[in-house]
Amino acid sequence: MNANVADTGLQLQSLITKDGELRVSLTRMKVPEPKDNDVVVRVDATPLNPSDIGLLFGPADMAAATSSGTGDGTVLTAPVSKEALRGIAGRLDQALPVGNEGAGTVIKAGASANALIGKTVSMIGGGMYAQYRCLRASDCQVLPEGTSPADGASWFVNPMTALAMTETMRREGHKALVHTAAASNLGQMLNKICLKDGIDLVNVVRSTQQESILRAIGANHVGDSSKPQFLDDLTEALTATGATIAFDAIGGGKLAGQILSCMEAAANRNAKSYSRYGSTVHKQVYIYGRLNLGPTELGRDFGMAWAVGGFLLTPFLLKVGAVEVQKLRARVASELKSTFASHYAKVISLHETLQPAVVAAYNKRATGAKYLINPNKV
Repeated sequence: MNANVADTGLQLQSLITKDGELRVSLTRMKVPEPKDNDVVVRVDATPLNPSDIGLLFGPADMAAATSSGTGDGTVLTAPVSKEALRGIAGRLDQALPVGNEGAGTVIKAGASANALIGKTVSMIGGGMYAQYRCLRASDCQVLPEGTSPADGASWFVNPMTALAMTETMRREGHKALVHTAAASNLGQMLNKICLKDGIDLVNVVRSTQQESILRAIGANHVGDSSKPQFLDDLTEALTATGATIAFDAIGGGKLAGQILSCMEAAANRNAKSYSRYGSTVHKQVYIYGRLNLGPTELGRDFGMAWAVGGFLLTPFLLKVGAVEVQKLRARVASELKSTFASHYAKVISLHETLQPAVVAAYNKRATGAKYLINPNKV
């Protein structure tokens, strides 16, 4: 198989100039020679996760995006405001590769990784929006027989984040949890994990359609924030489950504060005396997404035993260590077609990612609208 490896391959890159212009383009890159413990993988599937889209477009105004050129010379451009440039000074005038994870076939390997040639693997390591990717063999997960690259493309970010949430819940002494934007691919995985592991989960969604998606897969507690009785429903679910930790994908707006308020109300249901400092039950909200880019608004009706912080997968993995990470990876690989199955609205090519009409579709980041890139799709 080594003899048939291409010398070069296309890679999608994102650049924001100091003059305030986003440029997303294709660059032809030389395929590296793998070192002893490296492999070269033909990338056949890589998802457009919200975190990837965040790097791909940054703070650019994508409603004003246009494209020029044709074929490999296509360039997508969009304006970036002067105010937004201040927050991204570290990336200006740098062409950045994009794509956290993906899957494909090992087509070349160093001496110590030679047994992986021909294997279908999932990968983590960035730069996956490319036709070929050279990386360490340890950053690959061999997929079970019969698993396609599309099945394994989203093997890391969403599954490992969902598992990190339940593990963080346990390690911090909570017994149940809350999740927002809960009908997403990640949210559906989290429901399946919790049902399988016997964990109470309170789901927060934004429409009756999203609620129906979760009810169909067995979710027990679902609160729809679009309904006038939402806060009452949320308080009842928190009282029933005892959930005191939440993972919020929304970020901006009032939702994080509302969750804390409802947690406090649930904790006070059985209070035997009044305290002007609120309950002693610690309430934790971790913000891990930015679906709302506005400020996070917090009221002050939830006492003094609370915290709001950020949550990222990588620091969690560093904290738990290599042995635990390998256990989590093995679980994901064994349940890729069940617990951790992902669903995509459409498969597109690298060239199609640069078309404004396609950008408008996948940049919505809406439930049921996740896109998958096949970099070798013609």
